[in-house]
Amino acid sequence: MVTDRRRFDVGRAGIYVAPMTPLYLEDLRVGQRFISAEAGIDPESIRAFAAQWDPQPFHLDDEAATATLFGGLAASGWHTAALSMRLLVTSGLPLAGGIIGSGGELLWEKPVRPGDTLRVECEILDITPSRSRPDRGMVRVRCLTLNQNDETVQSFTPRLVVTRRPTGTPADV
Repeated sequence: MVTDRRRFDVGRAGIYVAPMTPLYLEDLRVGQRFISAEAGIDPESIRAFAAQWDPQPFHLDDEAATATLFGGLAASGWHTAALSMRLLVTSGLPLAGGIIGSGGELLWEKPVRPGDTLRVECEILDITPSRSRPDRGMVRVRCLTLNQNDETVQSFTPRLVVTRRPTGTPADV
């Protein structure tokens, strides 16, 4: 379940807070930060996702999970990745044309547990306008999925294809 509540520290410079105005390549700058809304995760959603996509005992059964290296029920990493993507799309990274990946590195650093509340914080690492395709560029972004204790549960550093502002379109930012 994704909540509408946002958690922002307005004293931190460079965090894009709202509105979710679509951003083009020209609107982005290295060091710019974005923060998503929050989403809670419950045991039912962990088991439902696992039953369909990653049916392993530590995602499906509390008792069986206690005997694993997780020591208890844990969300699938793919569940964490899917939830993180939803947060980015609905409230975190408002790129014009959508969030279009071109590879990257994905790490699951800590298990997500029932009752955790997640958010995604992203930072623009570099921007490379395309020389062969003048309508776009590549942007590398570090996206950290954090729990309610500010612990990183997932880190993702994708390369994204970002469109340039069409000629004649006024800048909104």
